[in-house]
Amino acid sequence: MKQKRKKIDYSKWGYIFILPFFASFFIFSFVPLVDTIRYSFFEYYRSGIKEIGPNFIGMENYISLLKSDMLKYAGNTLILWIIGFIPQIVIALLLASWFVDSRLKIRGQQFFKVVIYLPNLIMASAFAMLFFTLFSTNGPVNAILMSMGITEKEIDFMGSVFGTRSLVGLMNFLMWFGNSTIMLMAAIMGISPDIFEASEIDGCNSKQRFFRITLPLIRPILAYTLINSIIGGLQMFDVPQILTNGQGNPDRTSMTLIMFLNSHLKSKNYGMAGALSVYLFIVSGILCFMVYRITNDDDSDGSKKAAKKNKKAGRR
Repeated sequence: MKQKRKKIDYSKWGYIFILPFFASFFIFSFVPLVDTIRYSFFEYYRSGIKEIGPNFIGMENYISLLKSDMLKYAGNTLILWIIGFIPQIVIALLLASWFVDSRLKIRGQQFFKVVIYLPNLIMASAFAMLFFTLFSTNGPVNAILMSMGITEKEIDFMGSVFGTRSLVGLMNFLMWFGNSTIMLMAAIMGISPDIFEASEIDGCNSKQRFFRITLPLIRPILAYTLINSIIGGLQMFDVPQILTNGQGNPDRTSMTLIMFLNSHLKSKNYGMAGALSVYLFIVSGILCFMVYRITNDDDSDGSKKAAKKNKKAGRR
């Protein structure tokens, strides 16, 4: 009689290896998330040495936030994100296209890639302190401008709405455009060279090749970059916090939603902080879903659209 070979099942090892991740996610992410949502329905804060709550108050925290300056701070966050993101994605796409294009024969590509990515490794707090020193009224930028005769007196960059927002946007651009460039380069390099060669044979120019071939084929990575940027923009905190000393000056025009959240946490108002966190979670989820739906086309080759046209023509 032939002995049956015992089948060895290795699938259990996969579950054992992923168990630490799920355990840490449950303890450090899922449980705090549920607790935050729970606290958002309670009145829970400290007044001096006296602790109030937790008392269940339903949706009052959410209603109070809508009546507060939350929408103004949401507008500030959106403006600061747009100022940093638009030049970031444009420059990143441009640099990625240049570095990947073999016809340009750019020398020292590795050096330029390192230089481009380098600001991403610098801490945001260090960046903010650097810009605070450079653009202060007694800083080197004002000294250079006055010595060159461009200005007669010091410019208070952080005393104007335009100046403060521009500095925050510039810092966000410098910190993240390198990361976006590397990601988009990887996406473009994933496109088959045969497609570009065929486009050249057909007489396609650089502009047509970029908008008709490159952009549609890297759409998934563009969606990922945009979603990452939206989440990062909603969580914008360290740069404006340090640059404006946590005040969001001038006149709170650079106060972001996370700075507003931090002010509630400082005052130990956990109920309001929890409600604001839930608002942020919902808004980020809606925005990311919209970006995903806009940038992901399930009919990239146009076959479904052509089939619909043929179907309509057949009916006629």
